[in-house]
Amino acid sequence: MKYVITLRDKTYEVEVEQGEAMIIDEYEAKAPVVAAPAPVAAPAAPAAAPAPAAPAAAAPVAVASGTPVTAPLPGNILQIKVSQGQAVKAGDLLILIEAMKMENEVLAPCDGTISQILVSKGQAVATGDTLIVI
Repeated sequence: MKYVITLRDKTYEVEVEQGEAMIIDEYEAKAPVVAAPAPVAAPAAPAAAPAPAAPAAAAPVAVASGTPVTAPLPGNILQIKVSQGQAVKAGDLLILIEAMKMENEVLAPCDGTISQILVSKGQAVATGDTLIVI
């Protein structure tokens, strides 16, 4: 069977046969076409709202040098168990991520000091997103 899956602005065509999956094609997702006309008075307020959101999205890009700890799976940040400046050892619990109603632990890959925390409680993350820098 063929499936078309869209994740984080990428579309994947996947074929599954007898328990094995194979990616057939991968391409950028297209924005959905909206057929309904936009209200006349409403655009003034929403146009001002996206402008402040852009600088907030740019802030997490500046990552300190060190060992990045990335999300092993997509989900929501349930708890952050460390604070900036805290010393950690390899294997210490850093973050709990909720994915599919299960709690998943993100552990420290090495000894060090937390130099940067790039996520907050309740934030949605994708696989590979940098969570913490040690």
